[in-house]
Amino acid sequence: MTDQSATWQDEPTDYDEVGKLARSEPAPEPAAALGSLNITAAVADPELLDLPWHVALEDWPEEYLAALPRGISRHIVRFAKLGGSVIAVKETSEHVARHEYHMLRKLQRLDVPCVEPVAVIRDRHTPDGRPLDTALVTRHLKFSLPYRALFSQKLRRDTLTRLIDAQALLLVRLHLVGFYWGDVSLSNTLFRRDAGAFAAYLVDAETGELYPDLSTGQREYDLEIARVNIAGEMMDLLEGGLIDEVVDPVATSERIMDSYRNLWAELTEKESFELGERWRVAARIRRLNELGFDVEEYVIKTTPDGATIQLQPKVVDAGHHQRRLIRLTGIDAQENQARRLLNDMDTFRAENYAGQDEEISAHAWVSQVFEPIVKAIPRELSGKLEPAEVVHQVLEHRWYMSEQLERYIPLAETVQSYIDNVLRHRRDEAAIMLNPDTQMLKVIESEEARHRALEELD
Repeated sequence: MTDQSATWQDEPTDYDEVGKLARSEPAPEPAAALGSLNITAAVADPELLDLPWHVALEDWPEEYLAALPRGISRHIVRFAKLGGSVIAVKETSEHVARHEYHMLRKLQRLDVPCVEPVAVIRDRHTPDGRPLDTALVTRHLKFSLPYRALFSQKLRRDTLTRLIDAQALLLVRLHLVGFYWGDVSLSNTLFRRDAGAFAAYLVDAETGELYPDLSTGQREYDLEIARVNIAGEMMDLLEGGLIDEVVDPVATSERIMDSYRNLWAELTEKESFELGERWRVAARIRRLNELGFDVEEYVIKTTPDGATIQLQPKVVDAGHHQRRLIRLTGIDAQENQARRLLNDMDTFRAENYAGQDEEISAHAWVSQVFEPIVKAIPRELSGKLEPAEVVHQVLEHRWYMSEQLERYIPLAETVQSYIDNVLRHRRDEAAIMLNPDTQMLKVIESEEARHRALEELD
């Protein structure tokens, strides 16, 4: 039965539109309809109607909220329970909410790492008729953390480096599809652990615009925004005592410039070589695969004298190892996790199924290695890490044990050692605490003040 208190609308379908949504003034609502909600969503989820949309977001009762860490935002943001999942709700203007929803839907279709948009809730009013801001609803990315949660325990400089590299890779992927971010920062990014590194996801697209291609100037300006914002974030962390004192915030922020440019050059630059060096074509493609990209098409042009060949990848797509792992096993993992699991799978095949079809050995690996590890994790520890990361860490733990004990370590012994000595002592990344310590509160308050000062200047 359709609920009469809400009007459901389909998501925007103008996916070919360039740039921002055109501003449009909403039509005046009839007096009798002021108490109705206007919901734009890809799928009508009736459970959305159970949330207290008639209450300002900052006053939502605790019973609706989920205890997850929040990043700094210029808007009011809360995590709420929706059925068996968790959503993030942000109050903003109607135009910004519609634009961000629209951009996130486009980025999803382009297979760019970003949060999933759920709905835009308009025409919110308090019981006494006072209008409330429009709400943008996105789905919480499970096992992800804002960078401040990662820094709630002091991180080493090399860990910080991996974080910056993940941010650079995300920016490259966005620029390859023609997305100009306009507000690149660690605060607008979520991070998931990825086989010892991090995978970065865009979480705030309200300033973004999508074009067929980006100019060098647009890319460089986005990169400069990233450098300035990250330097400010590093200074706040340093003041709060959450990073090593030897870390230079400015030098650290400039690392994203080098990391981005090196990766962009590897993916897009032309390469010239002699006709006798055609092996370099395969070498270039292999390097791109190691970075996690497929080469779906490339262009080779000979020079007028026929002495050299120019190679330039034309279409590159991220997720090379992810797609191979899904094709063979159905396991959906991060790129580095997929690479690590595939390496173990290939070793397993060489040792146990030499000469057998790849699909057969992959099925055996899942049933004899992956599933036993996942099933061995006690229920109370299952929220510590996602399954692919647990399997990766168990495989790493097995290698370290073998090195230390100088003998072969059975899988069951490895798993028990990992659970007792490593996993039990990790914090829960599926649902981390919302009670930051004094140092974390100091950093958050400092950066919130900086955001407010910037808004006043604007």
